[in-house]
Amino acid sequence: MGAIIKRELYSYFCSPLAYVILAVFLFFSGLFFTLICLGNSTSELTYVFTNMFMVTIFLTPILCMRLMSDEKRLKTDQALLTAPVGVGEIVFGKFFSAVIMYLICMAIFLIYGFVLSFFVTPKWSVILCNCLGLLLLSAALIAIDIFLSSLTESQMIAAISGFTAGLFVYLLDNVASAVSVEFVKKALSAVSFLSHYQNFTVGLLSIADIIFFLSIVALFAFLTIRVIEKKRWS
Repeated sequence: MGAIIKRELYSYFCSPLAYVILAVFLFFSGLFFTLICLGNSTSELTYVFTNMFMVTIFLTPILCMRLMSDEKRLKTDQALLTAPVGVGEIVFGKFFSAVIMYLICMAIFLIYGFVLSFFVTPKWSVILCNCLGLLLLSAALIAIDIFLSSLTESQMIAAISGFTAGLFVYLLDNVASAVSVEFVKKALSAVSFLSHYQNFTVGLLSIADIIFFLSIVALFAFLTIRVIEKKRWS
C-alpha cells in the first residue's frame, strides 16, 4: 500500500493538479480568515471552517476524479490488478494519498493559529477540533468520490458525479425539513453531513460524529472494492 501512496502523491505533484488544489484551498481559506477573523478582530474560526464545507465539496471531486477512472482509461488497471497487492490495498492506497494531499492543504490553519497568537491567545483545542472535523469530512467525501471514479473511465463524469453527490449531502438538511413523514425526516437528519460537521466547528468533539464519518469511509471503500473485484473477475 505504501508504494501506491507514493505513486499517487508523485503523480499529484508531477502535474498541475496538486498546485491548483493548493492554490484554491489557500485562496478561500485565506479569504475567509481575513474577512471573518482579521476583519472582525475575532479569534473564532468557527465560521471559517463552516465556509470550508462548501470548498471541500468542490475540491475533493477534482482531487479524486482521476484516481480510478484514469486507470481504466489508460488500461493500466489490468497491470494494477495483477500486481502482488490486494484490492483493499489498492483502494486504501489511493484513498490515503488523497487524504494526505488534503491534509497538506489543511496545514495552513496552523499558520492562521500562529497569526492569531500575536493578538490573542488562540483556543488550540477548538482549532484542532475544527481541523479534525474538516479532515473527517474530506475523508468521507474522498471515499465517495473514489467510488464514483471507479464506475467510469471519464474524469469529467467522475468529477461531475462527485460535485452532485457533494451538493446532495450538503442539502440533506433542507430535504429533511421539507419532508412531512416523521421517520423519513429523522433518517435524513441522522445522515446529514452538515449537522455532524457543525458540531466540530463549535469545538464539540463527539464520538458519534467521528464514528459517522468513519462509517461513510468504510461503506464506500467496501463498495469500491466490490466494483474492482467484479472487474477483476469479469
